[in-house]
Amino acid sequence: MKVSLSWLNDYVNIKMAAPDLAEALTMVGLEIESVTERYRYLDTVFVGRIETIEPHPNADKLKLCRVDTGQGKISVVCGAPNAEIGMLSPIALPGTEFPEGFVLEQSVIRGQTSKGMLCSEGELGLGEDRSGIMQLDPKLSVGDPLASALELTDTVFEIEITPNRPDCLSVIGVAREIAAIQKDRLTYPDFKLNDPQDRISQQTSIKIEAPDHCPRYAARLLEDIQIKPSPFWIQERLLSVGLRPINNIVDVTNFVLMETGQPLHAFDFDRLSQNRIVVRTAGKGETFITLDEKERVLDAEMLMICDGEKAVAIGGVMGGLNSEIENDTTRVLLESAYFNPVSIRRTAKKLGLGTDAAYRFERGVDPGGTIAAANRAAKLMAEISGAKIIDGLIDEYPLQQSVKSLKLSTKKTNRLLGTRLQRKQIESLLKSIEFKIEQNSTEKKGDTLVVTPPSFRVDISRPEDLMEEVVRLYGYNNIPTTFPQMPATGRLSTKEIHLRNQARLLMNGFGFREAVNYSFAHHQSGDHLQLDTADPRRQLVNILNPLTEDQATMRSSLVPGLLQTMHYNFTQRIKNLQIFEIGKIFIGKDPQQLPQETEMLAGLWTGTRYDDSWHGQDTPCDFYDIKGVAERFLKALHIDDIQFRRLPEKECRYTRPGYSAQIFHNQSRLGLVGQIHPQVLMNFDLEQAAFLFELNFDKLIPLLKDTTVSRSIPKFPAIFRDITIIVNKTLEAQEIINSALTPSSELVEDVSLLRVFEGTPIAPGQKSVSLRITYRSLQKTLEDDDVTPIHQSIANRLVQTFNAGLPA
Repeated sequence: MKVSLSWLNDYVNIKMAAPDLAEALTMVGLEIESVTERYRYLDTVFVGRIETIEPHPNADKLKLCRVDTGQGKISVVCGAPNAEIGMLSPIALPGTEFPEGFVLEQSVIRGQTSKGMLCSEGELGLGEDRSGIMQLDPKLSVGDPLASALELTDTVFEIEITPNRPDCLSVIGVAREIAAIQKDRLTYPDFKLNDPQDRISQQTSIKIEAPDHCPRYAARLLEDIQIKPSPFWIQERLLSVGLRPINNIVDVTNFVLMETGQPLHAFDFDRLSQNRIVVRTAGKGETFITLDEKERVLDAEMLMICDGEKAVAIGGVMGGLNSEIENDTTRVLLESAYFNPVSIRRTAKKLGLGTDAAYRFERGVDPGGTIAAANRAAKLMAEISGAKIIDGLIDEYPLQQSVKSLKLSTKKTNRLLGTRLQRKQIESLLKSIEFKIEQNSTEKKGDTLVVTPPSFRVDISRPEDLMEEVVRLYGYNNIPTTFPQMPATGRLSTKEIHLRNQARLLMNGFGFREAVNYSFAHHQSGDHLQLDTADPRRQLVNILNPLTEDQATMRSSLVPGLLQTMHYNFTQRIKNLQIFEIGKIFIGKDPQQLPQETEMLAGLWTGTRYDDSWHGQDTPCDFYDIKGVAERFLKALHIDDIQFRRLPEKECRYTRPGYSAQIFHNQSRLGLVGQIHPQVLMNFDLEQAAFLFELNFDKLIPLLKDTTVSRSIPKFPAIFRDITIIVNKTLEAQEIINSALTPSSELVEDVSLLRVFEGTPIAPGQKSVSLRITYRSLQKTLEDDDVTPIHQSIANRLVQTFNAGLPA
C-alpha cells in the first residue's frame, strides 16, 4: 500500500524525517518496502526564460520560442496563447516522464525541431489549468530545477501490510500508528452528518436475504449531481498513491477508500429497477457482466447486490456495467457495507478478481466504520458536485458484530515479553492506538487490566494479541537481552541422524549428488517396476486428495523417483549422472492402521565412468562400479562381514538377471545392487543403461559401532601367495573366499579375488578363479616354510569342497 507524507500530515503532524519514520514504522510491524520522492519526475524540468518568439513558418497556431534553460539556449515549438518574451515558465527536456505516462522526446513539428517543451500546470500534475503554459514567479533563477524552485517535495512510502492488520490499509490507519510513535494526537475528518428527517426511506429500501454473507449494509442517497472532473486537491491525493482520477463521484469513493479503508460503491440510482437494493446469493450458473466488461459465471456461494429485478454488483468485489456512474447521472445511491471476509475471499479467488475493495473486505474492514465512511463520502460528493443529500440513512444490521473485552495480566505480560513494564505504561501504550481501558473495574488497582479493542482491530481476540501490541509499541529494541537458563552441554545426535548425515557425506565424496523427490508416486509405479503381485511394495497407501494423478499414492520404493530424475536430466541433455536419495517408503497395511515406514538409501549411476576430458576415455560405467560404491559405503561405516550373493533370476523384477546381487550381513539381507532391467527403463522412457543399489537404513542402524577400535601398524612385512582353481561357472566367488577364510590359520590376513577367466582353454561350463592370500605374523618375518604348509592346506580344501580342478 502507498501513502504520501503530505496526505498523512492531514491527520497527524509528522515531526520525524522520512528515513527515521520509515525505520520507526518498520519496527512497529509496518514494513517499508520502498521510499520514493513523488516529484522525482521533475528532475529534468527547469526554470526557463523565453528569449524570443517567432511565428512558425508552417503553422498559424504554433510559435518558435528560443528558451534559456540556464545550461544553454534551445528552440521549442509552442502553441500556448499566453507565451511572452521574458516570461519564466517550466521547460521540460527530452527524457522527462510526465504523470500521464508519456515520455518527452526531441521531435520535429511541421518541419521545425523542438528540443524541449514549455509546460502547463495540468501537464506537470501541479494544477488543473491547461489553457496555457505555467507562469512562474519572475524572482526565480533561470536554470534551477523546478521542484527545488517551487519547494515541491513529498515522500511516498510503499508499505507491506501483513494480513492481520487490515486497519492499516488506510491513510488514517497508518497515521494512527505514527501518532502512537510520536506520542501525538490523531485528527479525524468530520464524519458527522445531520439528518433532521428520514426522507430516504420514502424513496428506496434495503433488504438483506443473506445475512451470513452481509451482516451490515448502509446506504445514503444524493440527487442533483453534476458529473465533472474532481477538484485538483482530490486528484492530487489520488495520484500520490497511484490511483487514476475518473470523475468527481468515483474519485470520492476511491478517496474515502484510501482514507478510511472502507470500500464504497456508487450506483446510478435511476438505473436501479424499482429503486431498491436486495442483497442475496447468486443462483448456480448465473452470469453477470462486471465493470471490466467481462461476463462472469457465478455459483450459489457468491454474494450479489441486486435491484428489484437484476444483479447490479458482485458484493464486495466489483460493480456491474448496468449501474455504473455515467456523465448524465444525476442521482446516486451510495453503498457502505460490511461483508463476511471468508465469503469475499472465496468469491474473489474463484472469479480471479483482485480489486482494492476485495483486498480489504477479505481481510476484514471495520464493521463499526460503515456509517462514518458513508457520511464522509456523502459530504464530499455534495461539496464538489453540487449535490443535495437526501435526509436520512438506511442501516440494515441483522448480525451485530460485538467487540469482546479482554483481561490482560501485567505480570504475565512481563514474564512472556521479558520486560519490566508498569501497569500505567501498558495502559498508555494501548490507549495510544485507541484501546479502551475500563476505569471502573474492581481490578483497577490490581495486576489485571480489562481492555476493549476498537472495532477496527478485527485481529485482536486474546490476551496474547494485546501483549503483541504492547511490545511492538514499547519497541523490540528496548527488550533487555537475556540468555536461556540451560546447561551449555549438548547431547549426542541419535544413530539415525548420525547415519543420515554420514551417508550424505560419503555419497558426496563418491561423486554422487543428492536428489530430493516427492514422497508421492504414480499408482502404477509397481507395474512400472514389474513387481511380483505378492511383493509387499504392491500394498500402496492411497492419498485422499492427490495433487495430480502422478502423485496419487505414497511411494513404496525410491527407484521410480530416481528414474524420473534420470529422465528429467536426459531431457536437459545431461547423460552422465550419479545421484542418490535418502527417504522413507510406505507399505500399506490394514486401512485402520498406519503404514509401515522404512527409511532407505538408493543410488543410481548412468553414463560414463569418468566425466569427459582430454586425459580420460569415454568408458561406460558398469555393474562393478555401482557394486564398488555400495562396498566402499558399508566399509566406511565400519560394517564388517558384508557379502554379495547372486540374486535369483525369478527375483530380478526391476534388475537385469545375471547382473544383480543381494547384499548380506551374515544372514540378514541389507539390500541389492544391479543393472536396471531394460524393460523397466522402457517403462520410464529411457534407453541408456543404468545401475543402482538399495540399502535398508533401518537394518544398518543396529550394525553401527558405538566405538572405533584402532590397531597398530604391522611391524613385519606380508607374504602374498596366489591360488588358481577351475570350478563350475555358476559358483559364486564369495563362496570360495569364505571357504578359504574359514577355518583358517591366524597367519591368514586377507583373501581377495584376483581374476576370473572363461573360455579356451577352460572347458565350457567352467571358469578359472584366482585368489590372492595375504599372510602376516605379528611376531616375526615369515619364511616360506611358515607359509607353504598353510597355503597347501587351503588349496586342498578348496579342491575338495568345490570339486575343483587345477590348471595344467
